[in-house]
Amino acid sequence: MSYLVVSSLADMPKTVEEHGALDLVTLINAETVVDRPVAVDGSRHLFLGFNDIAEEMEGFVAPSRDHLDQLIAFGSRWSRDKPLAIHCFAGISRSTAAAYILAIAINPDLDEAALAEELRRRAPSATPNPRLVALADERLGRSGRMVAAITAIGRGEDAFAGTPFVLPLTL
Repeated sequence: MSYLVVSSLADMPKTVEEHGALDLVTLINAETVVDRPVAVDGSRHLFLGFNDIAEEMEGFVAPSRDHLDQLIAFGSRWSRDKPLAIHCFAGISRSTAAAYILAIAINPDLDEAALAEELRRRAPSATPNPRLVALADERLGRSGRMVAAITAIGRGEDAFAGTPFVLPLTL
């Protein structure tokens, strides 16, 4: 069974190794150096450089439609032979949004609210980036249901970094 596994930058190498992931999505500030694990070929690593912000701010790079399109395209090419690892700096906002988005993009039959509740159950600190979720809601034609579902689970527990977790593609 294929699944998504989410972690912080600090936990990413161990998470990739433990789950045998061969594909990796990095969502982090563009200037952050990320050492790609040896098991992940460069062609199977998507690096999206943007700040964890919810709206445009001078001097920062906000999540954009281009970032979202690259994420969805990468997820659609993923072979699903092994888990897809997704990480951001803390494993709380950008990566949890990306996992939520990819699960729905890959399996459009998923119920937005049920998936958001499962995300909260598996990741108590998850606070998915609202801008990224809103862009995906529009792009995937979900009529506001993704935004509403993430709003309904509220802000996650305070944490310096999230604990790595698995998000299934089916519920």
